[in-house]
Amino acid sequence: MSTPFILLINPWIYDFAAYDLWSKPLGLLYIAAILKSNGFGVHFIDCLDPNHPRMHELFGTKILARQDTGRGRFYNQQVSKPDALKSINNKRYKRYGITPEIFEDSVSSLPKPQAVLVTSMMTYCYPGVFEVINRVKARYPDVPVVLGGVYATICHEHARKLSGADIVVRGPGESEVLRIVAELTRHEIAALPDIYNPDSLPYPAYELLSSKAALPIMTARGCPFNCTYCASSLLCNGFSRRTPLKVADEIEHWAQHEGVTDFAFYDDAFMFDPGAHALPLLQEMIKRNLPIRLHFPNGLHIRYFTQEIADLMMKAGCKTIRLGLETADTNRQKLTGGKVVTEEFINTAGFLRMAGFTSREVGVYILAGLPEQEAREISDTIQLVKAVGLKPIIAEYSPIPGTALWDRAVAASSFPIADEPLFHNNSLLPCQWERFSLHDLEKLKLECRITTCTFPR
Repeated sequence: MSTPFILLINPWIYDFAAYDLWSKPLGLLYIAAILKSNGFGVHFIDCLDPNHPRMHELFGTKILARQDTGRGRFYNQQVSKPDALKSINNKRYKRYGITPEIFEDSVSSLPKPQAVLVTSMMTYCYPGVFEVINRVKARYPDVPVVLGGVYATICHEHARKLSGADIVVRGPGESEVLRIVAELTRHEIAALPDIYNPDSLPYPAYELLSSKAALPIMTARGCPFNCTYCASSLLCNGFSRRTPLKVADEIEHWAQHEGVTDFAFYDDAFMFDPGAHALPLLQEMIKRNLPIRLHFPNGLHIRYFTQEIADLMMKAGCKTIRLGLETADTNRQKLTGGKVVTEEFINTAGFLRMAGFTSREVGVYILAGLPEQEAREISDTIQLVKAVGLKPIIAEYSPIPGTALWDRAVAASSFPIADEPLFHNNSLLPCQWERFSLHDLEKLKLECRITTCTFPR
């Protein structure tokens, strides 16, 4: 029997803005690794690939601004806005990633697949998903397309009705996708990992990437918290962790065998119960003394920081730390989940400064645009972050169906967010109102960069 061939695709981003913070389709690459271990032939097309050689030929290497740590801009081209967004006059809509011609050439250069697996990111990025599926279906109308990922999970019915995919999968996809692929190809799955035990997963199929200079590392799945604005509990049922030594082994593997220098951690709760996770992992990385840099672009839980942890992060080579403060308003801290209080933030800032970190390495996320949130609250939070010597970073709120805050967002938004996921886009400030407008947002972003307060007390 011939080897079944599966094509995996990471779609384009269609949006007003996009930036690569060590972004990789980690779930899709885990599935690719499991498929390969079960004897499948696998090929991967990354529509977002910033290192694609033909894009370098078309645009030149100087056009794409990238940092040596592995983050930076995507290639992009301005495109027409979807009909729902035609009234948004002050923003340019773009396709981020490789050109459609390069995508078509990539597909045509491969053998006909027996199934195509497509992942998805934020709900409002679905136009890139639709285009990928349409192009695949135009070439191979009889090949089944399986769609998974964030959009497919959060907006499942929208994706099922409109995406063009034959099958739409919710939640972590390893078990379900493998079952589907086995049925479609009549190829037996002999090695099936336990999705509730992340130690059982193989390393992601990073060999499929065009560049491995910087890689994301998963140390846990899910989150023990349930913040009202966050989709983590919708995307992953439960919370499970890898053994810290196994995480260190994977980092050492990629560093020694592939020369990877930068590793990004996207866990939703890396700092939770630090004695069982963060502390032993950081201690192990110090012990192994690898020539690497560590990055934490997701908002780390402030409550669990100690001086010991801050010191270990410095010694382990942490170069990017982001803290999830969200707001300094006491009432909103309680209403959104109670994961931090201001005193804990001030203490953590002191720990990090004492360890030697500065605002160059440590940024603090501040949520802006929550339902009924006023500009002054955000300004007060910015001033607090500056007062402790760290960098404030505005994170615009994106309404997410199924979260505890969703109904309030629907009621507060002037956009039809319940009917059209394009209006979930944080660039639109979906819950703007008379006390917090797009003009206020621009003033707040300026306030993040200057020392003078711009909102009255």
